[in-house]
Amino acid sequence: MARSKNYQDFLIEQLKDHDEAIAYLNAALEESLKGDKESQHVFLIALRNVAEAQGGIGVSAKKAHVGSESLYKTLSGTGKPKWHTLVSLCVAMGMNLRLT
Repeated sequence: MARSKNYQDFLIEQLKDHDEAIAYLNAALEESLKGDKESQHVFLIALRNVAEAQGGIGVSAKKAHVGSESLYKTLSGTGKPKWHTLVSLCVAMGMNLRLT
């Protein structure tokens, strides 16, 4: 019988692929634009998952030139991120933000 795999571990493994991470973040951003309070935190949680996949919050914070503790709070799902922090994190992860 096949063993089950922890979903979070599976997700982090999948998000190591740049194209998968981009698609995941785009879907999360679309969901977060619904406007209700719960959906507004989806994008932050997705960013945290991608940061975890790319070496962890500490590594991502260092690349983005922000404090680790600050980034943990920002990506907590209840964080109140500053625009600069989000842009710095995306750039550090090799991603761009675009509006269409």
